[in-house]
Amino acid sequence: MSLRRILLAIAAMAIIGLAGFGGWVAKLPPNAVAMPAPSVPAAETDAMLSALAPRTSTRPMIAIVGLNDATETTDYLLPVSILRRADVADVVMLAAGPGPVRLFPALSVEADATIAAFDAIHPQGANYVIVPAMSRDDAPVILDWLRAQSAKGAVIIGICAGAKVVAAAGLLDGKRATTHWYYRDEMLRRNPAIRYVTDRRIVADGQVVTTTGISASIPMMLTLVEAIGGRTRAENVAQDLGVQGWGPEHSSAAFRLTFAFATTVLRNRLAFWKHETFGIRMRPGMDEATVALVADGWSRTYRSQAIAVAETPQAIVTANGIRILPDQVAGTRSADRWLAFPSGQAPADALDNMLGAIRDTYGRPTHDLVAMQLEYPTGDGAR
Repeated sequence: MSLRRILLAIAAMAIIGLAGFGGWVAKLPPNAVAMPAPSVPAAETDAMLSALAPRTSTRPMIAIVGLNDATETTDYLLPVSILRRADVADVVMLAAGPGPVRLFPALSVEADATIAAFDAIHPQGANYVIVPAMSRDDAPVILDWLRAQSAKGAVIIGICAGAKVVAAAGLLDGKRATTHWYYRDEMLRRNPAIRYVTDRRIVADGQVVTTTGISASIPMMLTLVEAIGGRTRAENVAQDLGVQGWGPEHSSAAFRLTFAFATTVLRNRLAFWKHETFGIRMRPGMDEATVALVADGWSRTYRSQAIAVAETPQAIVTANGIRILPDQVAGTRSADRWLAFPSGQAPADALDNMLGAIRDTYGRPTHDLVAMQLEYPTGDGAR
């Protein structure tokens, strides 16, 4: 029997073993309902900008915090990239402890400092704290630090499932909030006092702000840039990113667990003999937003994994000072394919092009799978 037939037989047995799993999958809706995003009153947007406005006349300090063992790639890197482009605040990348921050589903980076080192230098705390999705919602060092920063007056911003971490710290009790569609029920089950808001990319309540979806890091950071530096500054950064708008409008009905989503994950996981590695040739000065979005997307297909490859094992410093650690040194192993990064390509265009390439490579169901995980509207260029 050929190796391919053996692998097919193993996959078939796995499917049979998952018969019970398939029972509830069959009950899922076939697809999400694509609906236009409801309009958001101007007064609500104005109130959000007011809630995010600096409370001091000095240059704000913004801290992005992550666990060392799996913090979401785009949630952690995009805020740094966008805010440093805008140059409206001092921006620092923090880690719970010493050592690299291993991101999920791709890349590893060196943080600027640990939480303890930051506290020693800035005992007054940060003005804003950005909380990405993390592998754990219950890490004491993170939860204690968030409570302390909030008590010192920081605005806490939960990106995507980072809202679960903010909720675990007790900072969302009794407040309006949102999070990634996949984690909504879990967050509300653990924190029933939260008042969940649908059809919003961004929800502000007092000094806590939450967002829905991995791709929401872009509109959230542009909104923060506008609140700190004004509309013109935000428009200039948006143009650099290739983004046309960044309002809080969102259609929650378009994102949910479906039969198509679940079966595509299962099919792609079981086809392990087809799994591929996509290499990113790292070079100094690369646009970290583009690298993060492309690596994140290709690593969510359940068919492929993106890796950073460099000439030496030393960290590669990107255009806005992020230090990305290579997964491999060139020549030690080879990737199955290499990802292209055309000069001058805007990050938002790279995101759309990446989704198009996934569709062409693995088919429309896998394209939709990735867009659904990113909670990216339509995945066909809407932004």
